[in-house]
Amino acid sequence: MRALATFCVRYRRIVLVVWIVAFVLTFAIGRAVGTNYSNNFSLPGTESTKALELIKLHEPTQGGDTDQIVFAAPAGKTVMSPGVIAAINTTLADVATLPHVSKIVSPLSPQGVFYVSSDKTIAYANVTFDVIAPKITTEEAKTFVATATKFNGTAGLEVAVAGQVAEAANKVTIGGTGIGALAALVVLLLVFGSIFAALMPLASALIALGTATAIIGMLTHVMAMPMFAPELVILIGLGVGVDYALFIVTRHRQGLLEGLSVEESIVQAVNTSGRAVLFAGIIVCIALLGMFALGVSFLYGLAVAASIGVAFTMIAALTLLPAILGFVGPRILSGKQRKSLAANGPRPASAAKGFWTNWANFIDRRPAIPAIIATILIVLIAVPFFSMRLGSSDQGNDPLGTTTRTAYDLIAKGFGPGYNGPLQLVSEVHTPAEFMTFSEVYQAAKTTPGVQGVAWFPKTPVAGCMTASCLPASFNELEVAVVVPTSAPQDAATTTLISTLRHDVIPPITKNSTLVVYVGGITAVFVDFAHVLSSKLPLFIGLVVLLSFLLLAVVFRSVVVPILSAVMNLLSIGAAFGVLTAVFQWGWLGDLFGVNRPGPIEAFLPVMMFAILFGLSMDYQVFLVTRMHEEWQKSGDNRTAVRLGLARTGKTITAAAAIMIVVFASFILGGERIIKEFGLGLAGGVLVDAVIIRMAIVPAVMFLFGKANWWFPKSLDKLLPKIGLEHE
Repeated sequence: MRALATFCVRYRRIVLVVWIVAFVLTFAIGRAVGTNYSNNFSLPGTESTKALELIKLHEPTQGGDTDQIVFAAPAGKTVMSPGVIAAINTTLADVATLPHVSKIVSPLSPQGVFYVSSDKTIAYANVTFDVIAPKITTEEAKTFVATATKFNGTAGLEVAVAGQVAEAANKVTIGGTGIGALAALVVLLLVFGSIFAALMPLASALIALGTATAIIGMLTHVMAMPMFAPELVILIGLGVGVDYALFIVTRHRQGLLEGLSVEESIVQAVNTSGRAVLFAGIIVCIALLGMFALGVSFLYGLAVAASIGVAFTMIAALTLLPAILGFVGPRILSGKQRKSLAANGPRPASAAKGFWTNWANFIDRRPAIPAIIATILIVLIAVPFFSMRLGSSDQGNDPLGTTTRTAYDLIAKGFGPGYNGPLQLVSEVHTPAEFMTFSEVYQAAKTTPGVQGVAWFPKTPVAGCMTASCLPASFNELEVAVVVPTSAPQDAATTTLISTLRHDVIPPITKNSTLVVYVGGITAVFVDFAHVLSSKLPLFIGLVVLLSFLLLAVVFRSVVVPILSAVMNLLSIGAAFGVLTAVFQWGWLGDLFGVNRPGPIEAFLPVMMFAILFGLSMDYQVFLVTRMHEEWQKSGDNRTAVRLGLARTGKTITAAAAIMIVVFASFILGGERIIKEFGLGLAGGVLVDAVIIRMAIVPAVMFLFGKANWWFPKSLDKLLPKIGLEHE
């Protein structure tokens, strides 16, 4: 670390040029090749996947996603008015010529009678593609939506598109990036009192993120990455990048005030705080990439994208930032600090005077009081977590004005919410007996509670046929019945209906038959996705907690510290999930956060948030306990070590947390529900972790435990390698 920092300071022009060239080149190449973001849900072994595979096997050109083009007649007219009919026919004829469009069912056709509302003011056409939505490029999706909606607004006609392909065409906006950067700058100015000191962390993070997002955009041609991946990378990277730079800049300013030269101070900062930054950054990347162990392909792209963002901001903090600090020189200090240094000379580092010293002394005198009060507060915040329901929000949560949101609302108005996410009963039929069994399943589904209607068009003519004797002796056909729920796709009632069909309705009918009936459809895919992740989440959390225990045990030579850290991490995560559940699932303060419809928490969000918050929690824990450990080694007095460690790091940790909170919270202003969830969850988690847990519960418990904090079995001490985060 010392050699790296020395090189970056002495050859700062080369380092700066390399970063600028990397930024410009990746940006230019990225613009040239474009991006291909897509959502890839691959869930081998689930019913919805098996249903999709059967459809692809029998009807290869119709094995893709199905979107709906919705037409709402002008006031005083119906969809059967001549002008509306002409617009529908022209639109569908043009859409039929587009790539990947394999089948269109018009509401004006005999089979499309179900696609016209009872008052004939709203109708929709089903457009089936020969590939699933992730296989369709963003440009192709945008062309499809533009072609489908070209008559929107003409003579009062309203046209919109719903479905996964249309979702891919929605413009991805980087919610609160500008506001987040501005808010972070304000906090940095308040902390440092110097415009140069405030700009350095931001400059380092933004250059790193610009390069990272360009590389991620190019990688979308190699692996599937969700549409919201850039927003998530900027959300995480801006927060951690500014934080990492803040730790180094803070240590550098302390070095200058102690009388070190600019180069010596930068090298010392990187050689001390830089080690903690490197450790924290690697842990975040390991936790994110650990999601590969879950075996869910949708998470692979997110894990890689987020890891690249964190890695680049970490590398920039250790290379680009020292180079920039070399250019700035003593101006990194505030004007008041430079005058004091010139008048009074250097001063040795000492415990901060004021609030944090007083707070540390208060906890020292009465450790049980803050520990109990803070724990009760966190438990209350976390209570909603125990009722958290994982799922996938439907397009009724898309921003107002988007074509998918408009189409969703029109379909719900004209037909009912369930038409926005119909289910499928899919089966491969070989014999007359199997055919009759499927007919029984169809009839049973029609009378199942929660079903609005079932449509089935058998491929074998069965007019007047009531027994297997009048059917062909053998055939190999795919039968698909469409089941429309009475509830919206994201509602718990729809999830219950899928479970009822799979476990209560179908098995009694097929138990003595060779027929296998799968419940599929895009809504079932999302339900299966939530189930798969829910079942694997405990294993993932257990592995992450075990990893944190082992790493902290090796670093701090303690058993109590890693156990305490693991418990505190779980508390902060629980509080973050509690806030999410209360706002997005229960609807509390929904208007304040722009939540127009309560719904489930996105299924993959707990995994992602746990990985991210785990890394950030480790960051604050390491920064706090490292200083305590340093004082313990000097004095051998636990009370002195904990008190001084808290007093000397409290301001920096809370400043870093404040930056994280304002950056994460700014993304709540974006239109994407998923990004809002990430923004609120991460902001709430950091607030609880850095302010309540690290500044109250951790020091209070460590005061109560005394010397037991630093107990470590001698046998393990000899066996495990020694890793130090602070330079000796």
